[in-house]
Amino acid sequence: MDGKVHLIPFQVIKQLKKVNEVPKGVEMIQAPKIWDQTKGKGITVAVLDTGCDTTHPDLKERIVGGRNFTNDDGGNIDVYEDYNGHGTHVAGTIAAIENNTGIVGVAPEANLLIIKVLDEDGSGQYEWIINGINYAIEQKADIISMSLGGPEDVPELHEAIQKAVNNNILVVCAAGNAGDGDESTNEFDYPGCYNEVISVGAIDLQRRSSDFSNSNNEIDLVAPGEEILSTYLNGTYARLSGTSMAAPHVSGALALIKMLVNTSFERNLTEAELYAQLIKRTLPLGSSPKLEGNGLVYLTVMDLLSENSINNLSLN
Repeated sequence: MDGKVHLIPFQVIKQLKKVNEVPKGVEMIQAPKIWDQTKGKGITVAVLDTGCDTTHPDLKERIVGGRNFTNDDGGNIDVYEDYNGHGTHVAGTIAAIENNTGIVGVAPEANLLIIKVLDEDGSGQYEWIINGINYAIEQKADIISMSLGGPEDVPELHEAIQKAVNNNILVVCAAGNAGDGDESTNEFDYPGCYNEVISVGAIDLQRRSSDFSNSNNEIDLVAPGEEILSTYLNGTYARLSGTSMAAPHVSGALALIKMLVNTSFERNLTEAELYAQLIKRTLPLGSSPKLEGNGLVYLTVMDLLSENSINNLSLN
């Protein structure tokens, strides 16, 4: 485990001091149309990243705890501030609060467990990631969101992920940004290409596959990943691009789905059952499965199918 894990490369498009909108990516996956049923209350998403701006007005009420596994701040485990910006951006897409200012996340009432496993430079040791996953398991998180990766297949990391899944925790990972725009080639980043994780590729806001998004046969689905508006350092906002931005859309969507289906079935569904419920809520976009997997996460797809069925019946 001598190698290092890094932030999957991402691009800061623009920083903004003030905004007041529902980000286009959140709208694109139909999250606001679910909010009359649930906003993710009671679901905890563990964000394994560079920490978080814990005083950000859109995030501070959603953070329920955290831990620092890096060397930042002298290795103080109780200080999980973000000095990079990436982790704060990811957290906002998942669960920024609905407060009539700033932005709103996919699941604006979900809890955020901030687990800092990457330092201010966006780099981390595999041991930090593994410890972070184990901490999320101990804290009984519902979902783990990881927008990080590296080229090495580390057995101990794989085992930690398998342990999380065996504890009915959904593990969502960015697929990686090593794509070349050619669907016939394969690009792999770990942990995103482990079979046990939910691997998320990126599309733009016009539903086109992002050229940078990895293609391989482990991609499960895609989400918006270009020019994504979310929270940033010092109470600000920024537009970022990368599969790092796509993955938290799915983490937030799963927070909504888990609340919906557990209520509907009147029991706690298993990780495999929840994964199936997620895939039921995808919309094929016409690209290769190696680029888009099952398609775009689209939370109202079953309503759409019902409408189409009714329309078809009326035509017969």
